[in-house]
Amino acid sequence: MNTVADGSRQEVASGRPLWRSAALVAVGPRTLREGAHLLLNFPVALAAFVAAVTMLSLSAGLLVTFVGLPLLCLTLVAARGFGFVERARARGLLGSAVADPAPLRRRDDRRGLFPWMGSVLRSGQCWRSTVYAVMHLPWALITFSAVVVLWSAGFSAVAYPLWFWTLPEGNRPGINVDGQGGGWVWDSPGEVVLVVVAGAVTLWLAGWLIRGMAVVDRLLVSGLLGPSSDEQRVRQLETGRSTVADSSAADLRRIERDLHDGAQARLVALAMDLGLAKEKLSEDPEEAARMVDAAHGEVKLALRELRELARGIHPAILTDRGLGPALSAVASRCTVPVRVEVDLTERPAPAIEGIAYYTVSELLQNVSKHSRASGAVLDVWRVEDRLLLRVEDDGVGGAGTDRGSGLAGLSERLSAVDGRLTVSSPVGGPTTVSAVLPWRERSAG
Repeated sequence: MNTVADGSRQEVASGRPLWRSAALVAVGPRTLREGAHLLLNFPVALAAFVAAVTMLSLSAGLLVTFVGLPLLCLTLVAARGFGFVERARARGLLGSAVADPAPLRRRDDRRGLFPWMGSVLRSGQCWRSTVYAVMHLPWALITFSAVVVLWSAGFSAVAYPLWFWTLPEGNRPGINVDGQGGGWVWDSPGEVVLVVVAGAVTLWLAGWLIRGMAVVDRLLVSGLLGPSSDEQRVRQLETGRSTVADSSAADLRRIERDLHDGAQARLVALAMDLGLAKEKLSEDPEEAARMVDAAHGEVKLALRELRELARGIHPAILTDRGLGPALSAVASRCTVPVRVEVDLTERPAPAIEGIAYYTVSELLQNVSKHSRASGAVLDVWRVEDRLLLRVEDDGVGGAGTDRGSGLAGLSERLSAVDGRLTVSSPVGGPTTVSAVLPWRERSAG
């Protein structure tokens, strides 16, 4: 679910002494925060239940009038607002990062009461929040009762040495055997220690129970108060569209800059040189011939720059021969020796093929510029409906997808097409960067 949910396993495997791990489970910061959340469940859930049931009953009874439907919509919106409070409480006490849902949207730009009511009644988030407000009370009562009973018993038993002597001898706690006060009275030093141990064990067990109940609370909050899978998919697509648009705009600016500063400037100079050669053709044929020869060299350079620019836009070798030869050509230009292994029996869709090509190109550029490696390996293969790429080098390591880095931008581009980038690069190396892309079949045309 999130990193907090795995805390207990990390505590056991972290190398701490056993007693310290047990103390963290019993009264550690995480247990106290989650216990406070479970204690607050009942008063919060009771208030939400009373308000939701009252408003729903009132609006249902008034549906035959013109007041009932607007009142029902107000109830749904209030439940949605309650969801914001519960998500904030879960973030603060449970460490559960549940995203807020998208704002209410009308189907058109019309304003007024009826379009607003339509958007509220169509909102799955409003209805799920209402279900949460009604159904959470029984679970909240269970969590509240369990925490109150276990913490009361545990803390009072641990603190037993501080208060047992304040009671008269006949009224000290213990185990009553015959119903008339006869039995085991906990008043000797050894028995006091046993009570403290029993209280500590109770708190330890309560800690595990609290963590388990907190997991259920996280599931309830994320399942009923978080965005639905459709909303998450829409957000992902919107983010991906923005990333693709930004990348396309950056590529267009790069192409424009390369044309303006490179080939265009060279062609302008070439035109000027040919103009001067034309003027000197009758006066000084030898000088004109020399200038034409120099212009011929400039033409070759301009053609080479245009070919490199075209290859940067979409290499012809990729279109004609596929990923294997194209990636081998990229690897041959890397300053680090690269062993290429491409295991593909067929070609993916051109869009996926292009993304794979530019992903490998950027990764090998990083190897050339930053890795200080003596060698690298490029693997490309297919697993079911996924295309997998892996670049591994024996360099100095330290690469990451921190914001602002080239790998971060590459990860965003891949996520725009449902891809994924993972980086393993400890300091000192080696570095392994893996990319996963969806496999899309090539159209017959």
